[in-house]
Amino acid sequence: MERHFGLDWLRIGAFGLLIFYHIGMVFVPWGYHVKTAQPQDWVVLPMLALNSWRLLLLFVVSGYASRALLAKGSGTAGFAANRTARLIVPLLFGMLVVVPVQPWIELTTQRGYTHDFGYFLLHDYFRFGNVGGVILPTWQHLWFVAYLWSYTMILVVLVALFGRLRLQVAFDRVFGTILVWLIPAAWLIVVSAWLFPGIGPTNTLVNDLVSHAQYLPGFLFGFALAGSPSALAAMRRWWPWALGVGLLCYGVVVAIEIEWPGSTTPAWPWGILFAAARAVQGWSIIVALIGLADTYLNRDHRWRRMLTEAVFPFYIIHQTIIVGVEGALLPLALSPVVEFLILLTTTVGGCWAFYAVGREIGWLRPLIGLRPFPRTKEA
Repeated sequence: MERHFGLDWLRIGAFGLLIFYHIGMVFVPWGYHVKTAQPQDWVVLPMLALNSWRLLLLFVVSGYASRALLAKGSGTAGFAANRTARLIVPLLFGMLVVVPVQPWIELTTQRGYTHDFGYFLLHDYFRFGNVGGVILPTWQHLWFVAYLWSYTMILVVLVALFGRLRLQVAFDRVFGTILVWLIPAAWLIVVSAWLFPGIGPTNTLVNDLVSHAQYLPGFLFGFALAGSPSALAAMRRWWPWALGVGLLCYGVVVAIEIEWPGSTTPAWPWGILFAAARAVQGWSIIVALIGLADTYLNRDHRWRRMLTEAVFPFYIIHQTIIVGVEGALLPLALSPVVEFLILLTTTVGGCWAFYAVGREIGWLRPLIGLRPFPRTKEA
């Protein structure tokens, strides 16, 4: 199938926003692995502009990319083996090497843990239990990789069982209309306002129904979207309206957040309205972004290939840099602006260095999510 460059650019942009979002988590009055000594309540507002759609978009785009990978002709077994190597190997490497400093900093800065990192790594990280309220070992932000692999294996089973059915035709007929916007938005309202009201994600895979109810359908939707020119055309047609509705719903979310900030429970029915508006905001923005990408960004550039390759290594390392740098900055009592600028420059620079070095080392490439170097024929 033909590569959609617009979706590549959308994936690159979504992962780029993730860096800003996780830096923002240092400053908002929400739970995170490391917190500034001077939290800023106003940062909640731009964060609310992103957190209803940022992860769901990544699963939709990942589903779209999975269709292209499966179409390369290695069959479902080859596809499953390839995705396992490309996802599970970096996940294990991340849990063993990249992630451990994050829970150590959380424990030392928030939970009274007094041992140094060496002691923590040798005695506590691989305890397979609760240490100071943190379950160890952990995958932290790499939960996304575990979920993506799990959904990919579900997709393999579904394709093997139902691949000969004309399900794509049915998808095209339904989602080649305004229903590409309305049905998913309605489902997200059901999930957040009725099935799981007030319940947040756990990121533990086995006890996270509220996430699976959103992300698995989103992943499968992306897979079907990759084979549906009519659904893409519908998104291209309706994206201006979806953008307007998404911004309107964001305004509702902000108004309720200002009236009942933080963990304050909104009076009835404002809590339900908050959940519904957030759900509609999320899917409307996704429709708008895909429509925009299909309309304006479906073209190649000399940087696209490199940036597309760099996304996964950036993702693997970025949160460890953020948490590690902020942990080092805390004793300095810097202003939030200075903290932010240092976090941004060190995170972007550190991510780039991690990718630039890792891509040149053959044995390291698979560990950071890159394809192995192609084998050269012996003379």
